[in-house]
Amino acid sequence: MQSEPDQEIFIFPLNTVLFPGGALPLKVFEQRYIEMTKACLRDNLPFGVCLIREGREVGTAAVPEAVGCLAAIEHWDMPQLGVFHLLARGGARFRIRETRVAANHLISAAIEPIAPDGAAHAVDPLCRQVLAAIIEKVGADRFPSPARLDDAVWVGYRLAEVLPLPSIEKQALLEINDAGARLDRLHGLLEKQGISDAR
Repeated sequence: MQSEPDQEIFIFPLNTVLFPGGALPLKVFEQRYIEMTKACLRDNLPFGVCLIREGREVGTAAVPEAVGCLAAIEHWDMPQLGVFHLLARGGARFRIRETRVAANHLISAAIEPIAPDGAAHAVDPLCRQVLAAIIEKVGADRFPSPARLDDAVWVGYRLAEVLPLPSIEKQALLEINDAGARLDRLHGLLEKQGISDAR
């Protein structure tokens, strides 16, 4: 049986980690990313969001982490010439196989998809409790609808994106391939902050 060929996408290295299902507002003004946005809109293609491992968001091409998340443009606006306002939504995770850097420092990569982790795990009570409290405080409209507090994958990704964790910790949570293991790690991080199950 032949393996599927690697998919080729543009990579947008950022100082943030995007999780599947998560919302990512972006202000795009660098010429290379304006060209990327136009191509993605024209061909209805996602781009890849990766945490920056080395370098900066602007200027020469940064070195991205190997694991990232596809981002599909849900809404766009150009309030002034040369500036895109985008709302992108996180899709599947992927692993970079090979990168190419164009003359304008726009990165493209051959990627392989990472299989989604199954939701057939019990949801950690502490993680569910903390996420439910956050949703109540900031509003359900800040989260993908409908809320799925009994889904281990959904709870893990939503908690990972809203907790004030270092980017490298968020990256580690993105790379975990098991929803139960992700919740276990989040549980440990919450306990380190002195948060424990109130039951």
